[in-house]
Amino acid sequence: MNRSAAKILDCTIRDGGLVNNWDFSADFVKALYKGLSEAGVEYMEIGYKNSAKLLKGAEAGPWRYLDEAFLREVIPHKSATKLSALVDIGRVDENDILPREESVLDLIRVACYVRDVGKGLELVNTFHDKGYETSINIMALSHVLEHELEEALAKIAESPVDIVYVVDSYGSMDPRDYGLMVDKFRELLPNKQLGIHAHNNLQLAFANTITGIDHGAVFADASVFGMGRAAGNCNTELLISHLGSTRYELRPVLQVIEEHMIDIRRKWEWGYNIPYMVSGVFDEHPRMAMALRASENRDRYLEFYDTLTNPEAIVAKKGD
Repeated sequence: MNRSAAKILDCTIRDGGLVNNWDFSADFVKALYKGLSEAGVEYMEIGYKNSAKLLKGAEAGPWRYLDEAFLREVIPHKSATKLSALVDIGRVDENDILPREESVLDLIRVACYVRDVGKGLELVNTFHDKGYETSINIMALSHVLEHELEEALAKIAESPVDIVYVVDSYGSMDPRDYGLMVDKFRELLPNKQLGIHAHNNLQLAFANTITGIDHGAVFADASVFGMGRAAGNCNTELLISHLGSTRYELRPVLQVIEEHMIDIRRKWEWGYNIPYMVSGVFDEHPRMAMALRASENRDRYLEFYDTLTNPEAIVAKKGD
């Protein structure tokens, strides 16, 4: 595929919110939208459109439970950069989703595991009928059996969804894995656009994203300064620099980093470190590594490695 045809979806606020519980100021989000717009980035994911009613007791910043009136205050005038939001199965109230012509949002993405693709597609149908662009993001693909994936993709092929994402939730995939996975998606979903969402546990998010684009993916998720859960995501500034399209301009994103994200980085941790690397090597969810980094034993790397390689722990995992 011609790399100049790729589209960037910046998910700094949504995925980065997993780092700081969506504790972003409205001024920062305004500045980020302005910077991404001036840079020519096609989409900005401004958070989750999940329901606080369904997540009782889960306190978080406003970007976790997006409110249309609030969004209009933050983004009173939209540029060519479209806005997206992500929803999770069982955490979104469909009644909270306005028709697209009444909403600030353009794209709604549905995240689900392969076992819940049917439920995910029910949401896709609802949002499609309301006029939105839609995507389905199948999480934890490195743990999905081939026949499960093929059955899920057959259902997706018959749906109205616009974009189907290859998601490396645990940051354990390499470029060869991504090439094979995107090829399979492209073979079984010839009429769908494909997207890439990579995590950086093994320092491969950028390489994996470019590989995905070269194999036919159109949408590339990224975040400014790599801000995202645990090891973070592919860096928006890297993609802008590398894709080589005249529609992108790096300077506005560097300005956002200099004026805002350096201070954010001093307060919150994300990006490559040894526990996140180890969880990626063993294809594990990063929750254990994140808990370690939040504890007094944050730098006890050998103990963490031994925990994941302990024969008893491996047997227990196989028995789950």
